[in-house]
Amino acid sequence: MKEKVVNVPNALSLYRILVFPFVLYLLLSGNEHLFAIFLCINLVTDFLDGFIARTFNLVTRLGARLDSLADYGTYFLAFYGVILFKKADLVGNGWIFYLFIVLMVVTQLVHFYRFGTFSSFHLYSFKTTGYLHGLLFILWFFVGFFPAYYYFAMGFGIISVIESIIISLLISQRQSNVKGLYWIVQKQCV
Repeated sequence: MKEKVVNVPNALSLYRILVFPFVLYLLLSGNEHLFAIFLCINLVTDFLDGFIARTFNLVTRLGARLDSLADYGTYFLAFYGVILFKKADLVGNGWIFYLFIVLMVVTQLVHFYRFGTFSSFHLYSFKTTGYLHGLLFILWFFVGFFPAYYYFAMGFGIISVIESIIISLLISQRQSNVKGLYWIVQKQCV
């Protein structure tokens, strides 16, 4: 059955991909206020594309790939923005932030090595990480730095990327929209 790829969730993901150069320009030009606004728009459209796709059964393979690509771009912008604009908050706290970034890169390298492409698992844990980090970035740029929440969100993210690495090592062929390690192990035991 042919998937209907022209839909609202895919358009929202495509928006995040197309706006990436503009938001990067805002970042590089030092316009923290506009950068933060567009970053928040990206975070909201990320939530909306997934919610609409699941609610109205508009999940497609193309949509999963577009969403993953848009997610990587949004994460890159958010992390680069934190490094440029919030470096004072990272003094003494940055180790867990940088560990998360390194593990995200390792996750993609492992998946690329195994399957010749980047992952688009969309794990429940990583979706939760996205929500936690989205709130973290919104708070950080518009309200302030909250160390306890920062450590919680980053710690949860580290657990999520470790789960992704383990899944990439366990599965025998590339998969998209994997719920999590529990379901992979359960499927392999059946």
